[in-house]
Amino acid sequence: MKKNQKVAVEQLEVGTFIRLPISWKDHPFLFSSFKIKNSAQIELIKGLGLKDVFFDPEKSDIEPVTSDKPEQAPTEEELTALKEQMLSDKTTKIDEQKKLKRDLKKTEQQFERSVAMMRSMVSKISSRPLNAVTEAKDLINNLTNMLLNSDNLALHLMSDAKNDEHIYHHTLNVAMLCMLMAKELGWSREEVETVGIGALFHDIGKLKVPSTILSKRVPLSAPEENFIKQHPLMSINFLKLADSFPEEAKPLIANHHEFLDGSGFPQGLKADELDKLSQLIAVVNEYDNLCNGTSQFKGKPPSVALGMLYKSYNEKLNSEYVSKLIKMLGIYPPGSIVELSSGQFAMVMSVNLQQLLYPNVIVYDQLVPKDQAPIVSLQNHNMSIVRSLPAAALPKKIHAYLSPRDKISFGISAI
Repeated sequence: MKKNQKVAVEQLEVGTFIRLPISWKDHPFLFSSFKIKNSAQIELIKGLGLKDVFFDPEKSDIEPVTSDKPEQAPTEEELTALKEQMLSDKTTKIDEQKKLKRDLKKTEQQFERSVAMMRSMVSKISSRPLNAVTEAKDLINNLTNMLLNSDNLALHLMSDAKNDEHIYHHTLNVAMLCMLMAKELGWSREEVETVGIGALFHDIGKLKVPSTILSKRVPLSAPEENFIKQHPLMSINFLKLADSFPEEAKPLIANHHEFLDGSGFPQGLKADELDKLSQLIAVVNEYDNLCNGTSQFKGKPPSVALGMLYKSYNEKLNSEYVSKLIKMLGIYPPGSIVELSSGQFAMVMSVNLQQLLYPNVIVYDQLVPKDQAPIVSLQNHNMSIVRSLPAAALPKKIHAYLSPRDKISFGISAI
């Protein structure tokens, strides 16, 4: 049987997965595609005046044929009451969706302000290093206040970085995730701030690397590779101009590419030579690089990147910190493309760190315009995630609708 075959409404049974061929605004159901749960839903569909709907056999429990023993149809009064309740629930959930979008927009605006501050700091680091460090301390102080003063935090997916802003997005990703992990690990406020300000400047040395090398898509020559591997020490040299930069943050800048087994760079240090802040930023920096890739390799989906950290870096990275990162982000981090128990495709937009299995997702619905696409809380809609999948596996029209991020950036908010 072909997928999405048109069938008569009279043939519908409990367990069939259907799509309603009318506007989302013209029916009481939360989604236009769903699996029928009871006979009352069938009666409501009949009440819409439809003769046919689309049936998906792959997502159905039963074929759409007339049952020999149909369930007793609900009375007209019961149907009216059910429809009113469904419309009320739909209105409530639409209001909830609007709030989720407002919260996401607010976090996006805050993130953009942070990007602007990063741009300002980078422009001042050579000519006015003290000003740059002062601005960085203000940014980190504000982030620390939010992290430490809230027990309920959410991690949100941000928009793609502009072509010239990838370094700022990467820097903020690493800083925020490092600070969040430091909090989760029970570190002191001073340590949270130290790892944060160090992370803000960990890649500043790349300003000394020619863009022709950083953006090179063919394999680097040995001299080019050796040169780029010196960028952590170049970052330290930049900061020698700023007397006010905290000394305790410098090791993590110098060591953010060092591995426990001595296979990292630039100095090939081993575990006993690396303090805990250096070991923490190495985990977060590697995760963000795996997600976002470089000119030399394509980024991985967030869930795949976490899996790679767990399986392939057990000798290189602190296993406690890797486990904490996985536990903190969950198995479906923001940016993950997923299939829901409803049969729909979605993209994870935000994760409540207290409810990791029930993220907020943006859901594909072909009858809802892209700019009105619902962002829903899986916990409040009795849905779950069946699997994650690469963005490339999505049909073209769904890919265009969900707009998976080429680069993954995070914003943190208190909720």
